[in-house]
Amino acid sequence: MIGRILAPLALTLITLTPAAATSPQEQRGKTFALNNCAKCHSIDNVSPSPLKIAPPFRTLHKRYPIETLAEALAEGISTGHPTMPAFQLDPDQIGDLLAYLKSLE
Repeated sequence: MIGRILAPLALTLITLTPAAATSPQEQRGKTFALNNCAKCHSIDNVSPSPLKIAPPFRTLHKRYPIETLAEALAEGISTGHPTMPAFQLDPDQIGDLLAYLKSLE
């Protein structure tokens, strides 16, 4: 009986611990990604992207050095596929999102 109660509790604590270990900047970046990007991109370490042509965030560092994305985020990201909305982030949002992307490397 106690095992049935403690096992889910332990799993919950293990799941939440990495989130607590992240910096506030990474948390804000993750929240931005969740609200603006997760509809198409995988923003975590394991799940596939909901939209097949949208690269998972965990692989972006393999295509681009994360630091080099700052300029594109400031000027506005435009891509070749019609489903990607145009984004132009302010400097704080850029720092937050880049911190989160680096945490996924």
